[in-house]
Amino acid sequence: MRVFPWGFWLLCVASAPARGDSGSKARSCAEVRQLYGAKGFSLSGVPQAEISGEHLRICPQGYTCCTSEMEENFANKSRIEFEAMMKEAGRSVQATLTAQHRSFDSYFQDLLNKSEKALYDAFPSMYGELYTQNMKVFKDLYSELRRYYRSSNINLEEALNEFWTRLLERLFKLLNSQYHITDEYLDCMVKHAEQHKPFGEVPRDLKLKATRAFIAARSYAQGFLVGSDVVRKVSQVSLSHECTRAIMKLMYCPHCRGMSSVKPCNNYCLNVIKGCLANQADLSTEWKYLMDSLIGVADRIDGPYNVDTVIGTIHMRIAEAISNLQENKDSITSKVFQGCGNPKISTKGSSSEDKKRRGKVTLEAKSSAQALEMLVLDAKGNLTALKTYWITLPSSLCSKKIMASSASDDKCWNGMTKGSYLPEVMGDGLANQINNPEVEVDITKPDMTIRQQIMQLKIMTNRLGNANIGNDVDFQDTSDDMSGSGSGDSCPDDVCGKRLSKSPSTRQPETHAIPKQSGHGVNGASSRSLPSASLLLLLSVAAIAAQHLWR
Repeated sequence: MRVFPWGFWLLCVASAPARGDSGSKARSCAEVRQLYGAKGFSLSGVPQAEISGEHLRICPQGYTCCTSEMEENFANKSRIEFEAMMKEAGRSVQATLTAQHRSFDSYFQDLLNKSEKALYDAFPSMYGELYTQNMKVFKDLYSELRRYYRSSNINLEEALNEFWTRLLERLFKLLNSQYHITDEYLDCMVKHAEQHKPFGEVPRDLKLKATRAFIAARSYAQGFLVGSDVVRKVSQVSLSHECTRAIMKLMYCPHCRGMSSVKPCNNYCLNVIKGCLANQADLSTEWKYLMDSLIGVADRIDGPYNVDTVIGTIHMRIAEAISNLQENKDSITSKVFQGCGNPKISTKGSSSEDKKRRGKVTLEAKSSAQALEMLVLDAKGNLTALKTYWITLPSSLCSKKIMASSASDDKCWNGMTKGSYLPEVMGDGLANQINNPEVEVDITKPDMTIRQQIMQLKIMTNRLGNANIGNDVDFQDTSDDMSGSGSGDSCPDDVCGKRLSKSPSTRQPETHAIPKQSGHGVNGASSRSLPSASLLLLLSVAAIAAQHLWR
């Protein structure tokens, strides 16, 4: 029979690579000793030449330059180094998003500050006591606008309505200072005067334009911060035990095998990293939606919502409103007296005409539209570049950090020896790792930290979608929306998705289901959640009732 000779030959061929190309002479371990020492480890116990590798638990068990202790140290080192790579890549994205937020925030705050300063500079000369005796009303308005922009829980429309009401009360008293006007009379005056639009169309027009501009501006600014925070938290997720082993095998096992100069095969590297970053890749869909939503709101800010003009001319619109009131003072006063009665003449008498005069000062607004246009253009370029961050991260790490070989290289480290790498490259995301040949991935157990960040992306995208059509939303610090819920108590995606969809949005947020258990894999939506306590109680009561009827 010829089976034995062929089997013996194959056995000889299979065992040949264990000694590499050095024949019967054991190869020197000088290169791995140098590397090991450079990593900060003691060279005590490190072999001078290759030894048998039966003791290895991660690397191939051929002849090796690594002891068990060295293998363990290299594994820990590879985990630390890979996590550092992730954080470094994340910091680059964080820096981009933070810089965009800082640029827009500085521009917007400067716009608001200039409007407020222009009001303080011009109004004393224009309105005299009409302004000086009511400075707090104006200061409070700008204070409320800033608080709203900074995401405080303020109803902007109510804040603007309150400003116009307070201003009308103060100005009416000053313009009719010869009368003794009580608080009760002012309440009546406000009800009657508002019917006759004492400030003209300015309050309605400003409320419409300012609310849209502020909603868009604060959602836009917050979107950058949320994106940066998501990257920060995801970059801190620790590697699994299986991933640590795979990274060690990728990065340091070739050194143990005496192949320090052999680069990892590109496709081999991709499979390892895609397996390790399977959960991170599942961020991609919602991440892309966030980037698209930010671009959409950026177009609104520099387009229909005209933030530069609206925010930069608030002081001018207020001046226009006061002028309307002054010009129609007699008509409005007459109608108020008809509806509320004639107030008593004040014993103090009228003060000087200074409170009624209007100076010749001309208000101007310096346009910064070009600066806004450049800001938006820069932001859109960066956001477009970041859209594919999560799914291009494996190839970026392999080519720039791990220094894998070219895709065509057939003399690279394939996890066992120097040669070609035959397995196909896995797809992106957790569900596609079920057959990953390099990393054992449990697709039924998604990382809950990352699932929580997927929800944060959905929430922020929904807010931007509302801002894009001018709708206000309750704003809270998104970094705390899911905190405290625990790793296993997060809101199921199908429920949260429905909750979000009640508000108008430019798209229906895609749901990311928590996979079903018992080996059923990943389903498209988590519609089959575990029964609630109430449902179990109801079923129990029904069972008891049924038993009673059978008796």
